[in-house]
Amino acid sequence: MSPRPQRRRATRALTAGAAALAVAAGITAAAAPAGAEGTAAASHARHGGHSGRTVDVQLLSFNDFHGNLEAPQGSSGTVEEVQPDGSRKKVEAGGVEYLANALRTARKGHPYSVTAAAGDMVGASPLLSGLFHDEPTIEAMNKLGLDVTSVGNHEFDEGRAELTRLQKGGCHPKDGCYEKGKRFKGADFPYLAANVTDEKTGRPILKPYTVWKHKGVKIGFIGVTLEGTPDVVSANGVKGLKFHDEAETIDKYARELDRQGVKSIVALIHEGGMPASTAYNYDCDSPGPGSGISGPIAEIAKKVTPKVDALVTGHTHQAYACTVPDPAGMPRTVTSAASFGKLYTDTTLTYDRRTKDIVRTTVKSATARNHVVNRTQPKAADMTALIQRWNKLAAPVANKPVGYISADIPGRGQATPETPLGDLIADAQLEATGAADKGGAQLALMNPGGIRSDLAHKASGSEGDGVVTYGEAFTVQPFTNMTNVVTLTGAQLLTALQQQVSGPNEASPKILQVSKGLAYTLDLTKSGADRVVKDSVRLDGAPLDPAKTYRVAMNEFLAGGGDGFAVLKEGKDKYVGPSDLDAFTAYLTAHSSATAPLAPPKADRITVVK
Repeated sequence: MSPRPQRRRATRALTAGAAALAVAAGITAAAAPAGAEGTAAASHARHGGHSGRTVDVQLLSFNDFHGNLEAPQGSSGTVEEVQPDGSRKKVEAGGVEYLANALRTARKGHPYSVTAAAGDMVGASPLLSGLFHDEPTIEAMNKLGLDVTSVGNHEFDEGRAELTRLQKGGCHPKDGCYEKGKRFKGADFPYLAANVTDEKTGRPILKPYTVWKHKGVKIGFIGVTLEGTPDVVSANGVKGLKFHDEAETIDKYARELDRQGVKSIVALIHEGGMPASTAYNYDCDSPGPGSGISGPIAEIAKKVTPKVDALVTGHTHQAYACTVPDPAGMPRTVTSAASFGKLYTDTTLTYDRRTKDIVRTTVKSATARNHVVNRTQPKAADMTALIQRWNKLAAPVANKPVGYISADIPGRGQATPETPLGDLIADAQLEATGAADKGGAQLALMNPGGIRSDLAHKASGSEGDGVVTYGEAFTVQPFTNMTNVVTLTGAQLLTALQQQVSGPNEASPKILQVSKGLAYTLDLTKSGADRVVKDSVRLDGAPLDPAKTYRVAMNEFLAGGGDGFAVLKEGKDKYVGPSDLDAFTAYLTAHSSATAPLAPPKADRITVVK
C-alpha cells in the first residue's frame, strides 16, 4: 500500500480571521487520497445519497496517541471487543505502522476524506519518541496524513516555546539536531488552541481554527483543550497562559466561521467522558441517544452551539461513538477513539452544497463508528523505516538493562484502585529519599496518571523475557519529574487522601498509589471524602496522628498541587531528590537480578469496600 501523498501546509492559502485576530484562521486544501477514484456524485450515490447536491465527507479521527510509535505493551496495547454472541474478547491493537495502514486503507474510495485528532499526539511518550522531544511522532503524523489536531494538555508538558517549535520546526534549543544534516521541519498540520491565550495579549497562542477545503466543500475545525489543563500540567508548562471555557470558546469561533460563510463545523475537544461499557464497540445510544456516556464531555456536548456538527474528543482514553442532542434538540455525534493509536473513528458527514452545511435531521445525524487498529494487517513500510531509523539513534540508551522481573507488573487498565506497579514506584521514591540526608521521607505518594504503561515480562524487543531495559522504564515514567520531600501534618495527609475522591476528583477518583507501611480503607459505598475511612489510616501500624508532622515523598507535579491535590502545595521544608525515573531504575537495579527477578507487589495496602 503506497503512502498518502505528502502535503506541506506551507503551500496552502490562509483565510483572514477577525481583524483583531489576524493569525486566527487557516485554510487547508486536502488532496484526494492515493487510489481514490470517481466523482463526488458517484461516490455519494454509492453511499445512498443524492448525487449532485450532497456529497459524503469521510472524517477519520483519533486522539491521545502519546508518541506510541511502536505497538504498546501489556494492557495499554489491547482493546475489549464485544463478540456477536455477547462474549468479550481482548484484541491486540496499536502502533503507528498499523495505524497508518488502517487510515490509508480506509481512505480508499473516498475522494472527500479529512483526518483529524483531538490532542495529546505527544507528551508522556515512550523513549523512542520522548528521548527526541517527540520529533519522531510529528514526523510520523506528517507521513500518515494528519490534517489537523487540537492541542491537549500534554502538548504543554515542555511549555509554550516547545509546542511552538513542534508546530514551526527547528532543532531543539538545548539538544540541537539529532541527525547530521537534518533540521526538524515541524508539523505539516496545524495545531489548534482556540481556548489557550497569552496572559498579556489575550490572543490565542496558536490558530483557533482552520478550514479544510476540497472541490468546493468547506469544513471548519475548531480546536480546544480542557479548561482544567493547569490542574494536570506542571506550573512551568503553562506559565503565562490562560485556559478558557471549552463550550464558550467553541461558540465564539463558530460564530466567526459562520460569518465567513463556513456553515459546516467540527469541534476537536481534548476533554472526554466515561462510557457505560469498556468494550469499544458497545451501543452508546441504547436505550436512548447519548445514554451510554457521562462526564465532562456529555455536559459540553449539550451546551455547544448547534452550528457545530460533530465533536471529536479525547483526554479520558476511552472509546465511544455516541449521538448527543445539541441545544436545539438535533442529533450530533460525539466520538473518542481510546488512545495510543489502538482505534480510529470513521464518521460520515453528508455535506449539502447548496446550504454549505452538514445534513442533520431529527432522526439522523452523521454516522460514526470506531474501528480496531489490529496487528494482523500489513505494516506501513515507511513507518517501519521511520521506527528503525530512530531506534538506531536511541539504542545506546534504550537497550541498557536496568532490572529483571518475574512476571507482568500491571500499572494501567486495572479494575482495582491500587496497582502493583503503582506500589513499586511509590516504594522506589521512598527508598530514594528515605535517608536522613536525602529528605528523610517516611512515606511516598504516586499519582496514577503518571504511570504510563505496564511493565511487561515478555517485551517486544530481543533482550529476553524478564529483562527491564531503560527504554521500558522510561515508557512507565516518561516525565522525568524530580522527587520532592515535604513536611505535612497528619491532618493535611488525611485531606490529601480525601481529595482523591472529593472536589474535582469526586466524579472520577484519582487514587494515589502508596508506599509500603501506609494502609487505609476506601469505602466505595459512601460518597465524597467519606469514602476514606478516617480511623483506618495507619503508617507502620500506628494510627495517623492529625497533629503530628510527616515527611512525604512525591513527584514535583503532585507537590505543586497537580491532579486536584491542592493540599499538597502546603507542604513545607521541601527537599529535591533525584528524578522519578532515576529513582525507579535505581530501585529495579538494587532489588533484582537475572537469577533473582523482582516479583510484582501484592497491591494490598488499600482495603476496598464495595
